[in-house]
Amino acid sequence: MRVPRVLVVAGVSSGVGKTTVTLGLLEAFRRRGLAMQAFKVGPDFIDPGFHELVTRRPSYNLDGWMCGRGQVLETVARHAADADLALVEGVMGCFDGVDGTSEEGSTAQVAKWLGAPVVLVIDARSQSRSVGAVVLGFERFDPDLRIAAVISNRVGGEVHARWVHDAIASSCRAVPVGAIKRDEALTLPERHLGLVTAAEGTVTSELRRRLAEIIERSVDLDRLLEISAPLRDAARASPAPPSPPSVRIGVARDTAFQFYYAENLDRLRAAGAELVFWSPLIDGELPHVDGLYFGGGYPELHAARLAANADLRKAIRRFAEAGRPIYAECGGLMYLVEALEDLEGATHSMVGVLPTTVRMRPRRLTLGYTEVAFTADAPIGNAGTTARGHEFHYSSLDPVPESVPRAYRLTQRRGGERQEGYLVEQTLMSYVHLHFGSNPALATWFVRACRGEGR
Repeated sequence: MRVPRVLVVAGVSSGVGKTTVTLGLLEAFRRRGLAMQAFKVGPDFIDPGFHELVTRRPSYNLDGWMCGRGQVLETVARHAADADLALVEGVMGCFDGVDGTSEEGSTAQVAKWLGAPVVLVIDARSQSRSVGAVVLGFERFDPDLRIAAVISNRVGGEVHARWVHDAIASSCRAVPVGAIKRDEALTLPERHLGLVTAAEGTVTSELRRRLAEIIERSVDLDRLLEISAPLRDAARASPAPPSPPSVRIGVARDTAFQFYYAENLDRLRAAGAELVFWSPLIDGELPHVDGLYFGGGYPELHAARLAANADLRKAIRRFAEAGRPIYAECGGLMYLVEALEDLEGATHSMVGVLPTTVRMRPRRLTLGYTEVAFTADAPIGNAGTTARGHEFHYSSLDPVPESVPRAYRLTQRRGGERQEGYLVEQTLMSYVHLHFGSNPALATWFVRACRGEGR
């Protein structure tokens, strides 16, 4: 029986090139004929989309705070069981998590749970011997974490690469396995919420080829495979067979709506949903479905096209007014309000389920983990249900009338509470991206609501 192996790619900090290195490794190993399974630590949606382009299979988020140890281990075992190598891309710096003292939510936490060796990526610009001091500090910071290898990114040339290699080799236990020369052409484009997404065609086949060739020239892939560890309990992973489809759920998916945890979609299927993917940008009518799911994305960048599709907006509003279940988070909420003011200050008509306006100006970042307690019955849970999620948005809502019920009490990880989760008939709208792995009953509740149960 195939025994998959695992490696964690961690960074010294954000911006050191973790995603570029991870994509290059995925493509290089895939070109060698290895079946690759990618994962992403933390709540990020964009990097898993890039992973999927390379591996041709969904990439799953591993989040210690949102989902806990058991769910993280089960997710990796289940989805890596038929792979040769599981590659886990970290979040921010290796030890960065929910605060400055806890490892909760960090790459280090997940790596230790998996018993996985860590490949540390460091930006070597403007330093040489000091790289050894940085790596040594990471090794000593948590002796229970195995920093096994180092890839030095953005080196200036062969001499610089040799100095960095020698600094690590002479001072650290970790093995220097490669040095990648600085090449700004390999930098992935960014916008206000992070990298431009995979759905927008930024990671072309040509870029993947170039990344793989650079990794093959610059990194000792054989040594990395030797360093990788057998995945614990992978042989015991046996995915539960999904229930026969009993409902159809329309999932909005295009360049405006594309942020979904792969786990959420899997859990809906397992609960008995057939997922029907469709586009609010392109389609002129709704698919024949029992419920709708609007994820996050960039509706503000496509507001004019969304507004121009007036017949579809009316059809969604009629669907909501008929009391049929809709779950909308972040970008989905932005689409279901009355109007959206974009980055240039232009106002566009949206669906009109929630009587308020969402504005991108002035831009104000809301970012952080959130615990959700249901205070009213809703399509994805009854009063008393709890779940965890994440907020990440620059937009803000004008005041929502008090006559609109709130189904959530939100508790921020950093402190503070507020009422949210706007409920209009059977349409639930929130800025929070809930991870269904934090409470698997959420998917079951939504499928039941789409079947018309509990109304």
